[in-house]
Amino acid sequence: MAETTPTTPAARNVLGTELKPCSTKPLTGFFRDGCCNTSDEDLGAHTVCAAMTAEFLAFSKEAGNDLSTPRPEFGFSGLKPGDRWCLCASRWAQALEEGRAPRVVLESTHERTLEFVDLADLKRHAIPG
Repeated sequence: MAETTPTTPAARNVLGTELKPCSTKPLTGFFRDGCCNTSDEDLGAHTVCAAMTAEFLAFSKEAGNDLSTPRPEFGFSGLKPGDRWCLCASRWAQALEEGRAPRVVLESTHERTLEFVDLADLKRHAIPG
């Protein structure tokens, strides 16, 4: 009898389909795998694939998370408008409340995001695909 190994189901996005990559340049994701994958270790739930804007980068810096300043010691070149990045779901929700939420890529936004944000709000901020 052949041995079988259990398989891990593919990560799902907020639309219920297979999670698509968010960005490899810059390389994003909690695991720096280009996807907004998550796990129990990802306490910040870096699950929202968002397109950076100058307005959001300023908002994030004001909120205490400077995403635009390069940090070469961490291999981080800093983000600029147009870059895609896996954001913490709670930070995106906070930006939404402030009217400064960036656009999102639904196919690349992990389903765990729905623990923090309504799908309708994500759809209203979706990048047309």
